[in-house]
Amino acid sequence: MNETVTTIVGNVISELTPRRTAAGVRVVGFRMASNERRFDKATGEWVDGDRLYVSVTCWRKLAIGVSASLVKGDPVVVTGRLYTREYEYEGKHRSVTELEANAVGPDLSRCTADVQRVRREATADVAEQVEPKAATSEDAAQQTATEGGQEPADEAPAQALQVVAAGTTG
Repeated sequence: MNETVTTIVGNVISELTPRRTAAGVRVVGFRMASNERRFDKATGEWVDGDRLYVSVTCWRKLAIGVSASLVKGDPVVVTGRLYTREYEYEGKHRSVTELEANAVGPDLSRCTADVQRVRREATADVAEQVEPKAATSEDAAQQTATEGGQEPADEAPAQALQVVAAGTTG
């Protein structure tokens, strides 16, 4: 099976939704938007172009780091497997573009970050101590469908980041 691995640069546009699967695996989801900006030579100004909205899912240690580090509005760079999921909701066929994240970080061209490394031995302790920056529920249909998916393999230890917004330029 071919996978579509991609990197998307954009902003977190929803509250983070941390949860656990029935097996106790940590998951966090959020929506992000990537907005094209281009220079219009005719007007001499920067203008908005196309937009991409995507639901992002982070598992295990990545979920812990994301929950401790990001909030709605933060500029991010997300790499992972992009796919479209189709489902029925209230009798209507729907589809949503999703990104199962392998890595998430702040977009350092638009913010700064204070990196605090987490030692491998301390990862379990940190997971219990981490308070999510944002914790509200998202669309229940999205969460239910994601719970039914296959859980990805464990990844490297999370690194907690404190993201500080910086001024942006067009």
